[in-house]
Amino acid sequence: MARAQLDKQPIDVRRMFDTVARRYDVTNDVLSLGQDRRWRHDVIEAVAPVAGERVLDLAAGTGTSSEPFHDRGATVVPCDFSLGMLRVGKQARPHLPFTAGDGTRLPFADATFDAVTISFGLRNIVDPLAGLREMRRVTRPGGRLVVCEFSHPTWAPFRTVYLEYLMKALPPIARAVSSAPDAYVYLAESIRAWPDQQGLSDLVAEAGWTGVEWRNLTGGVVALHRATA
Repeated sequence: MARAQLDKQPIDVRRMFDTVARRYDVTNDVLSLGQDRRWRHDVIEAVAPVAGERVLDLAAGTGTSSEPFHDRGATVVPCDFSLGMLRVGKQARPHLPFTAGDGTRLPFADATFDAVTISFGLRNIVDPLAGLREMRRVTRPGGRLVVCEFSHPTWAPFRTVYLEYLMKALPPIARAVSSAPDAYVYLAESIRAWPDQQGLSDLVAEAGWTGVEWRNLTGGVVALHRATA
């Protein structure tokens, strides 16, 4: 299998997500063996939205991650830079205010949101540090950040099995269920190249967030990082 090119330009990543939008949610459910539902639940509990709060769900895709905030009574804004994702999301969830936006130049005023969250999208922002700084800019003082992202399993034997699955089994499965399987070669490579839990924690702190902490999910396959503006 050829290695994916991880220095893709933003327009290339946008086109990739436009292409996979139609079957994105189904593919994620299959590839994660259903764990994505649990991870979404953990994100909601970490954000702990209160009715009436404003929540920015960045890299929201089709809005699957946004709907639970709406159900809790928060005013959630699903934001993504893939117009294909936004179109699919708006068809499925017309009641949500989908907004197009680049994670490094968010179309919101300073201190707009009580909480900002991003799930499995930070590693696809061309400059993650700039993205984290933008998230802080649009969060009110004392507001919360929750980042849910693939990470590094903490138990070495499991980490070996996970990497074998990620790099060898994931692309063939994606070919069977995805509308654009080649995109998942890039996604698998981007997961493997992403910083570990401490590395992401350091990046969040560098962006100006305080009180950074993380919690491993599924043995460290995913990590939830939390911080305060």
